[in-house]
Amino acid sequence: KEEKRHMGDTKHFCPVSLKENFVLYPGLYEQAAKYQEKIYYFSTSEYRDKFLKNPEEYVAHNEPIQAPPLRVCLLGTHGAGKTTCARQIANKLGIFHIQFEEYLQELILPKTKEKVGPNFDEEPEEDDNKMPILSQELDNFSQTMTKTETEKSKREVELTDEEEAIKANLMHNEALPPEVLDNIVLDWWRKEPFRSTGFILDGFPRTLHEAQYLSERGLCPDVAIYIQVEERDVLDRLFPPRLKKWKERQYKKLENKKKLKDLKAKIRV
Repeated sequence: KEEKRHMGDTKHFCPVSLKENFVLYPGLYEQAAKYQEKIYYFSTSEYRDKFLKNPEEYVAHNEPIQAPPLRVCLLGTHGAGKTTCARQIANKLGIFHIQFEEYLQELILPKTKEKVGPNFDEEPEEDDNKMPILSQELDNFSQTMTKTETEKSKREVELTDEEEAIKANLMHNEALPPEVLDNIVLDWWRKEPFRSTGFILDGFPRTLHEAQYLSERGLCPDVAIYIQVEERDVLDRLFPPRLKKWKERQYKKLENKKKLKDLKAKIRV
């Protein structure tokens, strides 16, 4: 009780991180300072020195210091039910729901025109019979028009370095560089409306590299939740819709083959 009575306004959290970044960053025992008979802890020695230069800027005066809103990281394997849980929590607490991989897809979707990654790869349709018919149809159009159209589509598909890094991450799980993460993640902690409302971040950090990035930037979530499920449960959730999608593709292939066969017969007649 005595120790609590003499703690500073921000308790064991760094007052400078709270004031400047609006983040509850746990202070270090070795980085402590005393001001007006109260003990304050700091996340770094630089912040400790900053506090000692002008302590009045970082302590409470007429009103208690405002705490930041709730920031949650929700983790778990694909198919664990993260998104379903995150939506319910976000609605209940009135905070934003950010689905990380879906957000990455939206950043490159205007250029890729479709979602990329192992979960969205479609089997290529068998078009051996289609090519000769297409070649007959294309003879009726001018070659210059097709050239300009293909050149235009190539120009539209060209991705920036940042977009290439995002695509490589979604396709092959390649690590996102810190400068790319800076352009995406920092805003959720430091800019409105996320800064004052709070959020639940669904599916981030996914790797040790991304967790270290959060630590280095001082982006501390208040809660980190990991949903652990059995492989059988994940299989029961993901397999039926995948099987249904595969059956639909097979049916579509058969329909296309039938149409091509009929079209070929008409041309022959």
